[in-house]
Amino acid sequence: MIKDLEIAIGYRFRNITLLQNALTHSSYANERWHDSLKSNERLEFLGDSILGMVVAEYLYKNFPDRPEGELTRMRADMVCEASLAAIADKIDLGTHLLLGHGEERFGGRTRASILADAVESVIAACFLDGGMAAARDFIQRFVLTDVPVKRLHNVDYKTALQELVQQKKNQVLAYALVGESGPDHDKQFQVEVSLNGQVVGEGSGSSKKRAEQAAAQKAIEALYPETL
Repeated sequence: MIKDLEIAIGYRFRNITLLQNALTHSSYANERWHDSLKSNERLEFLGDSILGMVVAEYLYKNFPDRPEGELTRMRADMVCEASLAAIADKIDLGTHLLLGHGEERFGGRTRASILADAVESVIAACFLDGGMAAARDFIQRFVLTDVPVKRLHNVDYKTALQELVQQKKNQVLAYALVGESGPDHDKQFQVEVSLNGQVVGEGSGSSKKRAEQAAAQKAIEALYPETL
């Protein structure tokens, strides 16, 4: 089955264990080896940086008339969780993931956060196996084919809020995790966003990132409704 994934991504690994590592979720690593270092989390960290750099370079070269803030929003849209999860669906990545029993039972193969992290991990695996050319080829094939030239596909509310706040000097924006609920396989996180020490938005989500996005959206709706 892993050969099917190689065909889908258009790259054949010399060291197949790198791809296997990219598919190993922390729930599986913890169940099998009691060692989260054997999961794809470290690869995800590396892949996130590679993806951001390649996309930033592409936008810088191809949109010379766009200001920094607009390029930032375009990049954020292209590398956000929803965009990466859509790429995972395109290559049927969820089918190949190694998940623990809990994640398997409760829909981990279709969870956007898990799929997005796995895409970043695959990018890192390509980089470690075939160098920057292999990673860049993956990104060009699946990420740079849908550039939001006229309108963003997925709004990054955190970035948008940051840019709105920075229109005035000496503004301090901060996010705080204020609560968690639910079992491990289906947690909900609650986050507050504060501006200069005053809470301006609250949000919840299945990950801290999603909760922060929801809180930022609420803050924009309250403070800058004319921008929506």
